[in-house]
Amino acid sequence: MRSDRMKKGIERAPHRSLFKALGLTDREIAQPMIGIANSANEVIPGHLHLHQLSDAVKAGIRLAGGTPLEFFTIGICDGIIMGHEGMKYSLSSRELIADSIESMAMGYPFDGLVLIPNCDKIIPGMMMAAARLNIPTILISGGPMLAGQFHGREIDLATVFEAVGRLKTGGISPAEMEEMEGCACPGVGSCAGMFTANSMNCLAEALGLALPYNGTIPAISADRIRLAKESGLQIMDLVKNRILPSRILTRKAFENAITVDMAFGGSTNTSLHLPAIANEAGISLPLQTFNKISDRTPHLCNMSPAGPYHLQDLHRAGGIPALMAELSRKKMIHGDAMTVTRRTIGENIKGAKRFDPEVIRPLENPYHVNGGLVALFGNLAPKGAVVKRSAVDESMLKHRGSARVFESEEEAIKTILARKIKKGEVIVIRYEGPKGGPGFREMLAPTSAIVGVGRDRDVALLTDGRFSGASRGAAIGHISPEAAEGGPIAVVRNGDLIEIDIPEKKLNLLISETELKRRLSQWKPRKKELKGYLSRYARMVTSAHTGATFED
Repeated sequence: MRSDRMKKGIERAPHRSLFKALGLTDREIAQPMIGIANSANEVIPGHLHLHQLSDAVKAGIRLAGGTPLEFFTIGICDGIIMGHEGMKYSLSSRELIADSIESMAMGYPFDGLVLIPNCDKIIPGMMMAAARLNIPTILISGGPMLAGQFHGREIDLATVFEAVGRLKTGGISPAEMEEMEGCACPGVGSCAGMFTANSMNCLAEALGLALPYNGTIPAISADRIRLAKESGLQIMDLVKNRILPSRILTRKAFENAITVDMAFGGSTNTSLHLPAIANEAGISLPLQTFNKISDRTPHLCNMSPAGPYHLQDLHRAGGIPALMAELSRKKMIHGDAMTVTRRTIGENIKGAKRFDPEVIRPLENPYHVNGGLVALFGNLAPKGAVVKRSAVDESMLKHRGSARVFESEEEAIKTILARKIKKGEVIVIRYEGPKGGPGFREMLAPTSAIVGVGRDRDVALLTDGRFSGASRGAAIGHISPEAAEGGPIAVVRNGDLIEIDIPEKKLNLLISETELKRRLSQWKPRKKELKGYLSRYARMVTSAHTGATFED
């Protein structure tokens, strides 16, 4: 056993003495030791209940003859840190989480790992660690929050963000706003739409690192506790049979995940996280791969924020197994990819049924004939940009407008809420990329403000920053190279014409090549006074098109 390095033999008597100080018996020390990386805390609604799931995981491990040893990671709620300086620590926390789990699993050579995340950057950070460490690992998330109820309709966190703009324009009253904020998030779990957290928890299934229904069983359901126990039992099976992440996280697994992502219209952040996880597994996953798969994959699930359905609806309709089974009818899924069940994806989804043809539409009647995400290229984004096509109004798929340039998110929000953005303009927010922010802030506040003031059908937003999974509208992010690296977005001027053509995957600044070269030659880097972790992060992080990973 891997854990024998720290517990077996005469030389390890001092080590065993320390384990006994924890209250472990000789039998528990002799058994396989399973590390449990738990991101429970009292700051994130999606993580408040993770201690209960961890207890269930431990029960499963003990039932199968193992010894669970729990440790904790940090966790940041993107909703709470949205729209202020705290958002700079969101994506950057992903690398800290991966590094901390690596440190614990190397310092304590566990025989296996159970990962318990639930929100945003914590999920991919943990999966990056799994790929890097390559010891038997299984992931069990905390599950999605239920949708809230407001005046007879379902709402979620995105509804409240958009309501801020509506309140500013008189669309709702202060009393309605107060009522809405009290019922949009009714309890524990990751926010109810197909935002980043739920996208990644569902894709953990598609990758094969989590048991079926990991992404969709509601957080409050007893089924979630049973799934946690099953995950505890299953990690022992993986340890016994030496099933490593390298056997699961193959190119076929990532192609399956992207296919599922396109079919349910996931967050644009998946185009950051999947390449970052793949990088740890030694697999290159360029943005062109997303386009290739998007072109052949129909959009089958109209999930919030683009559509009316939430994760509880997707679970009721059959979950990710039913969606993958539908995609498999036309051989869009690699059925021979291995999973943590020790069965293939094909075996896992055999017999899975769709119970609601609107929540999961048949291949013959998709919401859109192509996938939910698209990578755009052109002289404004030579290395790519990303848009959630499924959340863009048809009228904005092709757009030409004059640039309105802002040097920060705060500056843009102030102008949008003051209703000083004109119809047809293209808002450009720059110096918000991985290096320039630093930290690559999400732009849910400005995209929600655009929706709230009624401009989502006639105004586009471009940024070298990124978007929340809750964003909708013609919101194009991840523009690479970013402004801080001297990318073309750094030299856009007010009034410049910008052409967006999502069907043709193009994003261009309509000036001559000579003029663009002249402007770029005159560009000078902006200096920012940084300290602490953000200073180190800005020096080490790479561009969005690489997954914003660290340089080796």
